[in-house]
Amino acid sequence: MGWKEAAEPYLTRMPSVERPTGHVPFKRKLAWTGAVLVLYFFLTNVYLFGVAGGGEDLFGQFRSLLAGGQGTILQVGIGPIVTASIVLQLLGGANLLGLDTSDPRDQALYQGLQKLLVIVMTLLTAIPIVYMGNFLPASDQIAASLGIGTFGVQSLIFAQVLVGGILILYMDEVISKWGVGSGIGLFIVAGVSQSLVGGLFFWEGEVGNEGVIPTWIDIALGNAGAMPSILSADGIMFLLIDGQILAIITTILIFSVVVYAESVRIEIPLSHARVKGARGRFPVKLIYASVLPMILVRALQANVQFLGRLLRSQLGEAGMPTWLGVYQETQGQLVPVDGLFYYLAPIYQRSDWMWWLGGTAQDPAQIMLRVSVDLFIMIVGGAIFAIFWVETADMGPESTARQIQNSGMQIPGFRQNVGVIEKVMERYIPQVTVIGGALVGLLAVMANMLGTIGQVSGTGLLLTISIIYKLYEEIAEEQLMEMHPMMREMFQE
Repeated sequence: MGWKEAAEPYLTRMPSVERPTGHVPFKRKLAWTGAVLVLYFFLTNVYLFGVAGGGEDLFGQFRSLLAGGQGTILQVGIGPIVTASIVLQLLGGANLLGLDTSDPRDQALYQGLQKLLVIVMTLLTAIPIVYMGNFLPASDQIAASLGIGTFGVQSLIFAQVLVGGILILYMDEVISKWGVGSGIGLFIVAGVSQSLVGGLFFWEGEVGNEGVIPTWIDIALGNAGAMPSILSADGIMFLLIDGQILAIITTILIFSVVVYAESVRIEIPLSHARVKGARGRFPVKLIYASVLPMILVRALQANVQFLGRLLRSQLGEAGMPTWLGVYQETQGQLVPVDGLFYYLAPIYQRSDWMWWLGGTAQDPAQIMLRVSVDLFIMIVGGAIFAIFWVETADMGPESTARQIQNSGMQIPGFRQNVGVIEKVMERYIPQVTVIGGALVGLLAVMANMLGTIGQVSGTGLLLTISIIYKLYEEIAEEQLMEMHPMMREMFQE
């Protein structure tokens, strides 16, 4: 008996959101999407009962990318979902699962296995966060008032974190089946948008630490403190860094490049085999695999840094081998400043590599090595995960050829045959997938290095722009299907 036969009775019985049997009107999709987003914002503001406060965020700089909120019900965010996707993609890429997602039985097994892995990953993430280190410290006062001790309060916190991880899993499934777009994508957009709005309007703090609009109001009113002369080199540097002009330029540049890259495509002409005059085009975009595979790369890096902080919290400063990682506290967070975990940590902001500004104590050689490692991981990792994504999402040449064939379309000048269409697709899809994945990785690193409005990570901003662009395309497609119901069958193939 194979693993599929043994696991089928359990995986197929995993609770799931019922898939709609017919067409879901666009207004209803918007209503479901809006309701889930409201629930998401509500849960990110519901704090865990029993936490004393003041704990360190184990996800650190990855928080905006992994969504959720520190100390809230959605503590783990989309991290377990993304980690489970990485595991499944690696297993599927190595052909170890033996599942054909075009087969309804295997598709049900795959979805059940994904849910099981998400729950397992939530458990594996919640246990160290709750029971190890100072990440979610239990309140001694609540432990005494309830008479259950510290371990009892920790168990209450653990149960809440687990429930939050399962809730966000099914919230994602509701949007995927009944809403518009992807739940994971929308949660990232929601978190990044909050940071962007704060980066524009946050009014408290000094110049350079407050929002863009308050910063320029203070500069215009002469409240910028000891601001150097604008005509001097120091004055120009002040406007670029503290005045956040560089952040504005980077944000606009990333927005423009992503929108342009999304519009660059190779269009393969199609014609209907039975309806004369019916023509169309199959677009192979430059960012063919979308930017979602970049979440997988950053999540992999987040898990590595998660392990580093966990080891540091358990071994202590004296017990942690220096070659593995040397940590120091910065703004209440432990960050690596040397060792393996330092070189594997992504570049988060300008101060991580602009040593001439005095923001980092590392030697230029160390910084350049770290930048090189980050570029290598993001470019190569982006290309590799883009390939995995295309294959598992049925976007490869074979799956695409089969979809075109099933829709009744064909490529003019070629026989109406799946094998022929697949050979044409093989000329474009694999190459574009690799180039697009590598390009997205390069853009993410460059955006992090130059900084953005609200100190949003470059990856988060890049993902947000691309997700919104694709959401716009999907909304346009939905509206087109509402106006022309005959086109619905073609889009759903």
